[in-house]
Amino acid sequence: MTKPKIWLSSPHMGGKEFEYVKEAFDTNWIAPLGPHVDGFEKDLCDFTGSKNAAALSAGTAAIHLSLILLGVERDDEVLCQSFTFSASANPIVYQGAIPIFVDSETDTWNMSSKYLRIAIEDRISKGRKPKAIIPVHLYGMPAQMKEIMAIAHEFDIAVIEDAAEGLGSKINEKACGTFGDLGILSFNGNKIITTSGGGALISENENYIKQARFLATQARDAAPHYQHSHIGYNYRMSNVCAAIGRGQMTVLNDRVKQRRFNHAYYEQQLADLPIQFVKEPEGFFSNRWLSCILVDPKKTNGISREDIRLALETENIESRPLWKPMHLQPVFEKYPFYGDGTAEKLFENGLCLPSGSNLTMDDLKRVTEKMKTLFN
Repeated sequence: MTKPKIWLSSPHMGGKEFEYVKEAFDTNWIAPLGPHVDGFEKDLCDFTGSKNAAALSAGTAAIHLSLILLGVERDDEVLCQSFTFSASANPIVYQGAIPIFVDSETDTWNMSSKYLRIAIEDRISKGRKPKAIIPVHLYGMPAQMKEIMAIAHEFDIAVIEDAAEGLGSKINEKACGTFGDLGILSFNGNKIITTSGGGALISENENYIKQARFLATQARDAAPHYQHSHIGYNYRMSNVCAAIGRGQMTVLNDRVKQRRFNHAYYEQQLADLPIQFVKEPEGFFSNRWLSCILVDPKKTNGISREDIRLALETENIESRPLWKPMHLQPVFEKYPFYGDGTAEKLFENGLCLPSGSNLTMDDLKRVTEKMKTLFN
């Protein structure tokens, strides 16, 4: 008999989502927008400490709107972390702009401040000063935002902070997503909380959020008829999806706690195996959205991350290689890249283990026991 599936990161309902959704149905607020959207935005502000939030249809939409708000146009250049999911980079191309990819550093696996500076100085020397920087808090581990923001301020370049995987993560108690000029959140089905699909844009700049809401509702002018002076987008979150989000917000701290427990359990149980976990730098707090390991075949007697993935697969356990860097993707390989190959090595040797907040102790034991068996 096939063993029950252990998913990498599946949705986890908390119980109150249905109450909010039922309220939306009972009051007939099924159309886009509504009181739950307003409430969800307030919840996000309260949790992150941001002054303003716009609930949107996806984190990708939030990045796209951020680029528009910053005036990124055709042939402009935008610096983007290479080691990330494609949604961080795709909106740059939506605008006809040029992504310039920056390598990672080894402490957090996120954007290297060293190569960020090298990239900026080189682009400026070519007469191509970048319009924006997109660092990412990958797998919930905060990027080195102090260094990145210092460089951004030095060269007067705006920062779009991709915290799609970092809701609940902090640096010295300051929430990820609130360091940059604009912050991106995602509530996709595999994220730490979900609205089925959805995202949000947060910022201290009230005008950015007002303009984002305007553009996200088809840029309809204030008139009794439908009049449009700008190109708009259908990017706003629905009242029903926001209702799910409001229920999820009530358990967000519990979800962070459980994901961190998963990571600690893996570290403890797999401590004797020749694998590596990414550690939290001092003052950093990761939501541990996904628990990831590095597997160097030179130190494991030839066992690779792919050997582990396939072994887990035989037990009906889902795991996944780390993100393939954007500069190695066929769709982006023609664009400039600045780095030393760190992201490539992470991709070659990295694996994401099952990390959902709904994992049971039996699930965690199945994962670790299979890995111990493989190495033994």
